[in-house]
Amino acid sequence: MRPDWLAACRRAAAAVAEMLDGAPTTAERVEETGNRGEGGDATLVIDARAEALVFEQLERLHREEGASFVAVSEERGFVDYGDDGTRVVIDPIDGSLNAKRGLPHHALSIAVADGPTMADVMFGFVQDFGARDEWYALRGGGAFLDGRRLATDVPERRMRDGKLEVLGIESADPRWVRAAADDLAGAAHRVRALGALAITVCQVAAARMDAMASIRNCRAVDVAAAQLIVREAGGVVAFTAFDHPLAAPLDIEPHSPIIAARTAAGLAELRRIPM
Repeated sequence: MRPDWLAACRRAAAAVAEMLDGAPTTAERVEETGNRGEGGDATLVIDARAEALVFEQLERLHREEGASFVAVSEERGFVDYGDDGTRVVIDPIDGSLNAKRGLPHHALSIAVADGPTMADVMFGFVQDFGARDEWYALRGGGAFLDGRRLATDVPERRMRDGKLEVLGIESADPRWVRAAADDLAGAAHRVRALGALAITVCQVAAARMDAMASIRNCRAVDVAAAQLIVREAGGVVAFTAFDHPLAAPLDIEPHSPIIAARTAAGLAELRRIPM
């Protein structure tokens, strides 16, 4: 790809990892800037530093390779680099609560799109700083985990009663889980909650989880990259608030829940869970 988005993402991920390694304790990571990002959440110092490191790489692409785009970031909102037809959608630290408390799963997520919706994402990159997993995908070019292409023909695993063996859920509020509990019990043998949307979606790409559901609305910055990774790995994705499954816009508002599965049948089952 030109510009070289993968190389830029890898440089950004290495810089963010070094920054996090330099502030390993919860006491260091809970510090807030006193501001709120464009997404509405309180901005941690580590969020702001991570975002600055990512934007250093974007500015380098713009300056040295002539890349033109609009960046869409959870903290800064929309930043114009000369072309609103290309969007670069960034979450500097997906799973910020995990990161500040020292829990393993937190990630850098970057997606590049040639249009305004999830269907237009052409490149996605997710670096899990806990597991040290690197995920990326090219539209029409497959999905990769640590440099190895993911198989596209892996179905979900089911128990004898037909339930999905492992379902990933993402929900910040236990009341939302309670409201969906009966439907979750009907669909899944076991549930797992990692606390980072991008990483949970990516687990479906590698068939580590059979499916996932966010239960409530999510932001594009969290999942734009990961949803492409699932689709290029042979899975299916839907943003359930929209008639077209990939019509969710690439902005900073939480528009829709996301569901992802290895098969269309698995996705259809998730649609019955209240979200």
